[in-house]
Amino acid sequence: MTPPVLDPLPTRTRNGLGTAGFVLGLLGFFFSFIPFIGVVAWPLVVLGLVLSLIGLSRTSRGTADNKGLAITGVVLSALGLLVCVLWAAFFGKAAGDLDEQANKEQVVVYEVTGDATSATVTYSTFSDGTSASSQETLTTLPWRKEMTVKGLMSGGSLTVTTGQDGGSVGCKITVDGVEKKSATGNGAFSSALCGGF
Repeated sequence: MTPPVLDPLPTRTRNGLGTAGFVLGLLGFFFSFIPFIGVVAWPLVVLGLVLSLIGLSRTSRGTADNKGLAITGVVLSALGLLVCVLWAAFFGKAAGDLDEQANKEQVVVYEVTGDATSATVTYSTFSDGTSASSQETLTTLPWRKEMTVKGLMSGGSLTVTTGQDGGSVGCKITVDGVEKKSATGNGAFSSALCGGF
């Protein structure tokens, strides 16, 4: 009697690369939506895309059986890469806008009006990381001072105070022709404060 012929064990196909590509693509896709932390998504989605494409290539040759998982890995990795590229474009534009704003010059005009016969004007400016303050005693109104400021934290303040003879005073600050602050004061030693623009 001859022994029975046994069927050989079926060979298992390899599907590790497609699965690894899917996992990396999935992680990279979720991380890509988180600003700043999403920086770790770049290597994940690139590696996920490469491994998923290799896994997909193996399924077409018949040496792997996880075609759906490999395709999903390709799609997730590609979407994650697209989100990363969009974030990079967004942050690049924001950095450019910030740099442009930091170097932009603005014309600031301080004005004091009124009928007071004497007044004290105190003004300050913040420009390009430095600040300066000045004070002037006025005997006639109106008064005007024009300056150029630069930088993200540019600004200033203007205060006018009447003397003991009283009268009315008004202050106004304009930046590039647009009024930012105005105030009035009336009576002896009264003040008008324009600041924080």
